[in-house]
Amino acid sequence: MSLLLVADIYGGYGGADILKGASVRVERDEIVVIVGPNGAGKSTVMKAVFGLLRIRKGQVRYKDEDITNARPEQMVKRGVAYVPQEKNVFPSLTVQENLEMGAFLLSGDLRPRLEKVYAVFPKLRDRRRQQAGLMSGGERQMVAMGRALMIDPELLMLDEPTAGLSPLLIDETFGRIREIQALGIGVLMVEQNAKQALAIADRGYVLATGANRHEDTGPNLLANREVAEMFLGG
Repeated sequence: MSLLLVADIYGGYGGADILKGASVRVERDEIVVIVGPNGAGKSTVMKAVFGLLRIRKGQVRYKDEDITNARPEQMVKRGVAYVPQEKNVFPSLTVQENLEMGAFLLSGDLRPRLEKVYAVFPKLRDRRRQQAGLMSGGERQMVAMGRALMIDPELLMLDEPTAGLSPLLIDETFGRIREIQALGIGVLMVEQNAKQALAIADRGYVLATGANRHEDTGPNLLANREVAEMFLGG
C-alpha cells in the first residue's frame, strides 16, 4: 500500500485543464521529486492533492483511501502537510507563534511537538521570539517547514523549498529535508534546482504539459541523457 497514489488526474483553473493525466506515487519514508519546465503543472499537482484545485478526472488515494477533492483541513487531519512556495509564514507573528499556528487543529500540550521541530531546526529555538517577517528567506523557509511538522505529518509536501535561496542555504535546506525523511516522514517535493533535488530523491517524475514524461529513481534520471538535455540543462 502506497502512502500516496495520484492516478491519471486532470484539472486546472477556469475550465481549462493544466493537468492532463499526471500520476505520482509516494511510498512511506521516501523522498519523491517532481521536476520539469515552467508551466508543466508541477505545483498544480501539489495543489490538486491538497484540495486547493478541483480534480475533474482521475483519483488520489492516501493510505489506500480515496481522498480525491478532499478539503485542505481534511488533509491536515489525515496527516498531510503542505508548504507553499510563497506567503508561507505569518510575518507579524513570532517564530514560535507561527509554529503553534501549525497545530491549530490540535489540542493538548504543544511543547513536545515544538521540541521535535527545534531538534530539526536549532536556529528556530534561538529565534523563537523574533518576528518571522524580519527573518531572511532561508530562515522563513525553516519556519514554514517547521510549522508543517507541528502536526506530526506522515506526508510533507514542499513546493519549491529552495526558491530564491543562496547556494549555501540550498544545501542546508536539502540537508534538513533528509533529516525530515529520517523521522519516518514521506516527502513530495517540487523543485527547480532539479539536479540537487534528484540527487537526494528515492524517485523522481519529469512532467511536461501536464503529463508524465519520465519516472525513475533519482540517480537514473540524472544519468538519463534525454532528461539531462531537455530538462536539466545538459
